[in-house]
Amino acid sequence: MDRPLRLGTRGSPLALAQARLVAQALCRAHGWTDDAIEIVPITTTGDVIQDRPLAEVGGKALWTKELDRCLTDGRTDFSVHSMKDVETIRPDMLRIAAMLPRADPSDRLIGAESISTLPAQARVGTSSPRRSAQLLARRGDLKIVALRGNVATRIAKIERGEADATLLAAAGLDRLGMNDVGHRIDVEEMLPAPSQGAIGVEVMAGNEDVRALIAAIDHDATHDCVAAERQLLEALGGDCRSAVAAYARIDGGPIWLRAELLAPDGSEVRHGEIRFGPDGHGAPAALAARLLAEASPALRGMFGR
Repeated sequence: MDRPLRLGTRGSPLALAQARLVAQALCRAHGWTDDAIEIVPITTTGDVIQDRPLAEVGGKALWTKELDRCLTDGRTDFSVHSMKDVETIRPDMLRIAAMLPRADPSDRLIGAESISTLPAQARVGTSSPRRSAQLLARRGDLKIVALRGNVATRIAKIERGEADATLLAAAGLDRLGMNDVGHRIDVEEMLPAPSQGAIGVEVMAGNEDVRALIAAIDHDATHDCVAAERQLLEALGGDCRSAVAAYARIDGGPIWLRAELLAPDGSEVRHGEIRFGPDGHGAPAALAARLLAEASPALRGMFGR
């Protein structure tokens, strides 16, 4: 092209760090100089609204709609997303053309060494239904308080005493150079949000030239595992109020997908897993159906089924 490729991204420090990772990967893959890609920060509604949970004001689309508009209007050539913030069903005109290798999918606890060592009735700040339900399932005495904002904002709120502790994605902390912040909670102890730790690159479906350029940095294993987690979400029919955790990884050939559905107060948890190969496209939906069948009517109702 006779101009730099324009990469649309949210303007938060973490989003910009992720955009730089994508730009660096593309420059390495194609032998480009740094000026071959222009990073275009875009303010999203989700960045502006910080005082209410996403589920109350529009859900995950608050992170993507402005980026989508810039892409469809031709103001950008591709967008970068944290895949866990991307709606399960996307417009047909858009395609996730690549995902970088997945980073650590786990959460890190800020403010205590472990969930078990939190003081009785400790206030844990989170606006994630998944984290809230998982915490209450393990420690019913905990008090969940709403906490939103970027990584630095949330850590500052803990330091100011607005809550005793919080959970943050390890991948985000690492990408910001905060590798020593918090205490890692292994995915064996607490399954992460679907797609946590994965960065996706989205393009216009009909722009074959850009799609081909972006495909050069696609990490097949990450793409396959995240696709399985997103297929599970789609089959569950949940929304931003639904507490669901899922994690897929390649296990010696097959994909091993684990998931759990939780009541908001942690009083009910349904676990399941499935292993499948390249031809097992219906496996995530089968796991979703099994979990919903095992769930109580109240829990099943949280998933629109």
